[in-house]
Parts: sequence; structure tokens; C-alpha cells
Amino acid sequence: MPKEPLPATYQGLPLVTAQRMREIDGLSTQKYGLKVIDLMENAGRAVAAQTVVFLSTLGLELKASHVAACCGRGANGGDGLVAARLLKQGGAEVEVFICSPKKEAGQPGEYPEPVRVNLERAKALGIAVNLAEDEAALQQGLGRADVVLDGLLGTGSSGKPAGSVHKVIQAITRSKKPVVAIDLPSGIHPDTGYHSGVYVTAALTLTLGLPKRGLVTPHARKYVGELKVLDIGFPKELMR
Repeated sequence: MPKEPLPATYQGLPLVTAQRMREIDGLSTQKYGLKVIDLMENAGRAVAAQTVVFLSTLGLELKASHVAACCGRGANGGDGLVAARLLKQGGAEVEVFICSPKKEAGQPGEYPEPVRVNLERAKALGIAVNLAEDEAALQQGLGRADVVLDGLLGTGSSGKPAGSVHKVIQAITRSKKPVVAIDLPSGIHPDTGYHSGVYVTAALTLTLGLPKRGLVTPHARKYVGELKVLDIGFPKELMR
């Protein structure tokens, strides 16, 4: 049976590879002067708004909802932290589970500046922030959740998810809770749509800026769920 050909566009937008998305990110900040933290705020705001819509499809109002935001240590996690803060401000009960920063030369690591800033903002709002490595807290938090935000891995990741990210993905899968994935379901390759055996199955994927090529492949549909493309403020000249 011949493979189903990929369309050139999705919702009128060109399909992009992870490499092209990195180029757009770089040009947005270096050529057009946009700030990473502002793009992160835009992304988190758009994700939060669509999460409210998703909750309504489950018959839930935001103020009666419990959200578990599972965040990686990079930009995808930062987007999740922004969304968590805005959902909390809207009245939801929110818990964050964030992977520890990588150690460097045996010393405690640090989060990238935009992630660190948004982590502090979440804490200042009174959001319960747990390390994702705390498996008991993670299991309990996922058990309480009506919906899980997957902000673990974005287009910058490659290879099989390992370490704490691997364990969080397994915990999310065991929880059987509906997942809203930020940019792409963690573990799904943005270019091919394939996985290495460790992946998140999302009910809704909110991809940022432009649709990633792998997300529209026939074999990825069951992991991606409903796919929406969110405008987060990239320059229009880069979106063609």
C-alpha cells in the first residue's frame, strides 16, 4: 500500500522541520529584536487559552479544574510555566512538576534565564512547584489532575527520552489523564512523527508558530490527537 503523501501546508501554513523552526527562533530574536521571554509569554498565554477551551469540552469550568503541568528544563518547560501561572490566575488549581537542571562539571546546574524567571513567577503566585524526580508527589499530582500539560520536550530534543523525562512520560501514561501537549507530544520526532518507544499520547497538541512536519504524518495522528497551530508573535515575513 503506497504511503499517504504529506500535504505542503496545514491550515494554510507551511510545514516546517525542527531545523527551520530553530532558524525562525534565531532570526526572530537576532534580526527582528524580539525577546525570548516575550515569545515564551505569548506561547504560554495561547496555550492557557486553548487549555480553557479543552477543559470546557470535558464539561469543566476553569475554576473547578485541577491542572498538572509537567515541565522540562528548557524553553518548552518555560512555556508550560507561563501557562500554569495564567491558568492559576484564572482560578484553576495548578501544580507544577519540573525536571531538575542538568549538573555541569559536578556542580548544581541552572535553568536558562527565561525558565528561571517564569519559575520564580509561578512560585510567587503560590503555585505548588515540585521537582519531577519526586515520584510520589508526581503520582499524587497526576492522580488529582483533570488535565496534564506536557511541556517536557520541544523541537530541540532528539533521541530517546532519558532520565527524569523518561520517568515523567511513563507516569503520565500510567495516569491515563487527558494530555494537552505544548508544541509536540514529548518523544515524538518533529520531522518524522516516529518515536523510540517512550512518548506521550496527547488528546490535543498545541504546536507553536508553524506546524511541524512530523505532526501531520498519518502514523503520528494517534499520538498527536487534535492539532492546533498557535500564533505566538513570530514576524510574518518568517512564516511563509
